Parts: sequence; structure tokens; C-alpha cells
Amino acid sequence: MTYKQRLSLFILIDSSIVLTAVFVSLFLVKCTLEVFILPTVVSVIAILLSHHFFSFRFHLYRKAWEYASLGELLIIFKVVTSSIIVAAILQRIVLEEIFFRLLAVTWLLHILLIGGSRFCWRMYRDSINRENTDQKRTLVVGAGAAGTMVVRQLLKNKEAGLLPVGFIDDDPNKQQLDIMGIPVIGGSHKIVWAVNHLEIEHIVIAIPSLKRKDLNTIFQECAETDAKTQILPMIEDLVTGKVSVKQFRDVQVEDLLGREPIQLDITRISQYVTGKTVLVTGAGGSIGSEICRQVIPFHPARLILLGHGENSIYSIEMELKESNAEFPGEIITEISDMQDAGKMELVMRTYRPDVVYHAAAHKHVPLMERNPEEAVKNNVIGTMNVAQAASLYGVKTFVMISTDKAVNPTSVMGATKRLAEMIVQAMDRHSGTRFVAVRFGNVLGSRGSVIPLFKRQIEKGGPVTVTHPDMIRYFMTIPEASRLVIQAGALAKGGEVFVLDMGDPVKIVDLAKNLIKLSGNSVEDIGVEFTGIRPGEKLFEELLKEEEVHEQQIYPKIYIGKTSELFIEDIQDLLENLASMEKADLRERLLQIANRKASQDTPLSISI
Repeated sequence: MTYKQRLSLFILIDSSIVLTAVFVSLFLVKCTLEVFILPTVVSVIAILLSHHFFSFRFHLYRKAWEYASLGELLIIFKVVTSSIIVAAILQRIVLEEIFFRLLAVTWLLHILLIGGSRFCWRMYRDSINRENTDQKRTLVVGAGAAGTMVVRQLLKNKEAGLLPVGFIDDDPNKQQLDIMGIPVIGGSHKIVWAVNHLEIEHIVIAIPSLKRKDLNTIFQECAETDAKTQILPMIEDLVTGKVSVKQFRDVQVEDLLGREPIQLDITRISQYVTGKTVLVTGAGGSIGSEICRQVIPFHPARLILLGHGENSIYSIEMELKESNAEFPGEIITEISDMQDAGKMELVMRTYRPDVVYHAAAHKHVPLMERNPEEAVKNNVIGTMNVAQAASLYGVKTFVMISTDKAVNPTSVMGATKRLAEMIVQAMDRHSGTRFVAVRFGNVLGSRGSVIPLFKRQIEKGGPVTVTHPDMIRYFMTIPEASRLVIQAGALAKGGEVFVLDMGDPVKIVDLAKNLIKLSGNSVEDIGVEFTGIRPGEKLFEELLKEEEVHEQQIYPKIYIGKTSELFIEDIQDLLENLASMEKADLRERLLQIANRKASQDTPLSISI
């Protein structure tokens, strides 16, 4: 129906309602059917004309009544009340008296009939929608503002294919109540019961402010059912129209980490990044590329992307240029191997960076166990080359990305990263450059992460392979890891080891089971197999040694480790004899240096 057709229909209906309200009021007040008398004629003309005038004035005829709510009811109140006031004024002018009882009864009937005519249409549309058998019966977790918004839009929007039949909310004041005609069944412990008894096919978690640990608890309840579980997009995205209510997203494993993301100190970061030259090694890798994405909004004068793989460097260069078309600075690429000390010096001399984020490294534990000499060349010698070049050419801040595997290492990879930490801490003691290291646990979504492996195994129908049932790890997302690296540069005084408060460690087997459930499968169908601990692996990882621990946070969610003893002479000896050492001997020597306990009379040399 067009707007003109709707307008004509509503004018006709409202005119009939006004006449009916006045005549019925006259009968109720004076018990007469005599309508063609002056007071009645004046009242009818005044109320009828006023009603249509104020209906246009308050846009009453423009409302889509199938979506009517409290706002529309308020408009009806304004229109009717204004019409009665005008009628009262006209009665006073023409008849020199006001018929208060007649106007009061007319006002009441007028509101009831106008409001009833509008809301009956909405009730009819709602009943039609709820009888739509093609829609999936949906349980909405969260009866707050976001949850009611979801239900309101789902009731209006049949294209979403979801029919809300119940709320779940832990607030006892809402339980056993109906909100928009939808019952609040109970707390999150009732999810399984509700799914089974109400034939629920779909669950929507509609609590944007929910902490990840609480989301994990709710998801575990949802995972006990066969219903598909999705989560609401950010509430501001819904309000601004970036996404619609139909665009619920699947719960991601990142949502279940149980830790809130780190917030950046924008002011301090801007002071050391904005307008400066920033160099990122390993810029084509998971962490390096994300550091570039996080740094570029701070508008460095030049961003240098250094890496060994040309394809990955090209990809991040194109991505940054396309997504930051208005970036005022330069994006420069350099293809180089960190083992080439001459090239590292050339890069530093050419660009004279103010900040270096050293993200390049070999990180795969089993591969480095089989190739310890390559781990030494890349992680130790490569780090030494970059650090020395940075110091030589006046880099102000050098941030090295380390790992929790560097603490009491049992693997070649962890040992080489610990030696790299020693090198940058030793460099800090005699250099004008501020050298710091940043440790964090496993990074979800990175190339070496277990998550892609689990996903591939699930896609193939299983089983998912886990090394040991008691294996636990700290996890964080790539953006979180990158934010920590950037924030560490702002906090750096020199020689520190920064560590993120990574929340509670996660059992790998639980992570595998959650991924299976998130994929819509059951653990029984996919299966989990235990393959045994691989060479160099530990059951659990640590973030700081006992002698390194500072209990106080220097920034929300960031700890700082004390500088431990640095065995630089031992590292120099190892590097001098690297070419002649067998793999087994090299591995043993690496672990010996990395885990060595210093004695009080141990001399420390810091010349590299």
C-alpha cells in the first residue's frame, strides 16, 4: 500500500473514531442521542479538525504500526490531548462554557479507540510471524537492552529465519517475567533444560558486555545441547547500522580465552611512534604484520617492512597501502636475511630508524629440535646482528619479541630465544639504545599455532590429535600480542623483560574439545587422540623464572621481569664453535647455557 493510500485510509478511520468517541461520550454523559445541537457540533468540528492537524504535526500518519511501541503511544497521547484542549478553548469562546465531563469521557474513548486501532494491527502481524513454521525456534541469552533489541528485530524481520521463544538471564529480578511477550525462563543453568523442553534449534548470546570468562561458562552450557550457538555483534555496530541483526557471528575460540584485551596508552605510544621511523623485522609473519597494522594508525613518518620471504612482505605491503590510503608517511620494503650482518648495518644506516620491533625468528619447536644450528643462526646470530646494527646507528628503542618457552627451556627453540634475550639485555648495559624483550605465550591464529591444525583435522572428520591430556598453555590473540609489543616500547627504560598477564592457562585438550563443539560437531563424532609429548615440549610453560619475578604490574595487565644473569662469554664460545658441533652436542650446550644458574663469583662480560 502506497503512502497516499495509507493516508486516505487513516484519515477515514480516524474521522470515524472521532465521531464515534464524541457521540458515545454524549450518550454516556447526558443519556441522549440528540446530536445536532450546538455544543455537540462545536465539539465534533473542533476535535475532528484538531485531530487531523496534530496528526500531521506529530507525524502520526507516517508511523509503521506493525512496529509500534511506547514511542508511538506517546504520540497518540499528544495528538488526542492537544485536540481536546483545542475543543475546550473553542467551547469557551463560542459557548462561553466548557463541558468538562463530556471532554473527559471523549478524551478517554478517543485514546482507547485510536491506540486500539493501531496496536491491533501490530498484534495481528506478530501473531502471523509467530505462526511461521519456517523459522527456527531461538533462545536468547541475555534479557537486557541488547537482548530485547534482538528479539524486537527478530519479531519484525522474518528474513532472519529465527523465532524467539525464550530468554535466559541470570538476573533474578527478570526471571519468570515476560518481556515483549517472551518468557524469561531462568539463569544460564537452565539452558540445557530450555533447549530440550522448548525444542530450541538456535541460541543467540546477546550480552555485548559479557566478560570472556563468563562467556566461556555460558558456552559450555550451550555446548551440551545440539542447538547452533551464535553471538551478537558489537552493540555499537548494530546501532550504527554497520551490521544487522541477521549477522550474528559464530563464537570464536578467541572469545573463550577468559581474559580481557589489553588497552593501549595512546598518549605514550604516540610520543615515541608518531612522526618517527619504525622498522619491523619479520614483517611478513603473523606477529610482525599485525605490529605493522597496529602501528600505522599512529602515523609514523616511515614504516620499514623487513623480511626474508618476498611474497609475505609483498602481501602486507599491499594490504597496508589499500587499507590506509590516506596514510601520510612512507611504507618501505626491504628483503634481507638477518644473518647478513652487512645488510643489517646497511638498512640501519640508510633509514636510521627510531624504533625497531624485532619479530623475526624461527619458532617451530619440533623443526628446531631437528635443526638446532638453524635456530642458532636465525634466533641468536640474527638477533645479535640486528641489535648491534641498531646500537651502532642510534636506534632509540629496540623491542625484541620473545616467548614463554624461553623460561627454563627444554627445547632448542626456547633456549635460543633465551640466549637472544641475554644478548639484548647485555647490549642495553653499554648502548644508548633502550633494549627490551617481550614474552607471551602461544598466539592463536599464527602460522605455528595449534588452532589451524585442529581445524584441518576437524574438517577431515577427525580425530584431533593432542600430545598429552595434561598439556596446558597460555594463549593470546595476535592483536593482543602486538599491542603488548607496542606498549612495551612506550614503557621501556632499558633491559626489561615485559610479560602480559595472560589469565589462566588453558588445557590443550579442552581447547580441542571447544573447537570441535564450535564447528558444530560432537566430541564423540570427531574424537580426540593423544600422541605423546614431542621432543623439547613441556607439559606447562612459565612466563618468568623465580629470580625474575616482580609481583607489581607496571601497567594494567603488564608485568616486568628483573634482569637475571647474562652468560655472554658462554654464548660467544658457542658461536665460535658452532660450525664444528654435532646437533646433539649443540642442543645440549644450548640448554646448558639457557638453564645455567649463576654463582656469586661468576664473572660477567658484556662485550659482544
